[in-house]
Amino acid sequence: MATDGDEPTPTAPAADPDLEKTAPGAAAHPSAPAADESGTVVRAVLARWRREDLLERSILVLRALVLFFSLVAAVIVASNKHGDWKDFDLYQEYRYLLGISLLAFLYSMAQVWRQGRRFSTGKDLVPRNYSGIVDFAGDQVTAYLLISALSAAIPLTNRMREGSDNTFTDSSCASISLAFFAFVSSASSALISGFKLSKQTYI
Repeated sequence: MATDGDEPTPTAPAADPDLEKTAPGAAAHPSAPAADESGTVVRAVLARWRREDLLERSILVLRALVLFFSLVAAVIVASNKHGDWKDFDLYQEYRYLLGISLLAFLYSMAQVWRQGRRFSTGKDLVPRNYSGIVDFAGDQVTAYLLISALSAAIPLTNRMREGSDNTFTDSSCASISLAFFAFVSSASSALISGFKLSKQTYI
């Protein structure tokens, strides 16, 4: 029982519940969200670079295939001379197929050289803002010309094979098949070029 002479005992101040609730949050490192955000951005950029590199290599392979198939097709057409009516020079459809095959060969050779130079030096001959349009338009036009040459040569070859099947018609079929493979490769390259063009930024 306290007497009049006893002094009051000091008591500790009560803990503030609001301070206790905010203490864990205050202890967290303030730069943690920023670090997570920057890590996400870096991963996104690296994933984009890997995707672009894969697309570039895929286009390079497809254009190399166009180069090969169109060259072989042109060689077979140009050598398809067996005397009399068995001469490709006598048919404008085969002359057209030869011309388009050579054009596809020259275009794909220029693009393969350009891409190889870009891989080795990091510099492109075409400005970055226009490279996507140039690639897409070139691949698209090449594919269109190849399919138009095929549609001209196939009916003629079918009519010839109905009358007689010989070395001339077999060589024509071989050149048409190779030109078709060149068309498929060029059309696939045009699809990838179109996808790249849709994702291209101009900043």
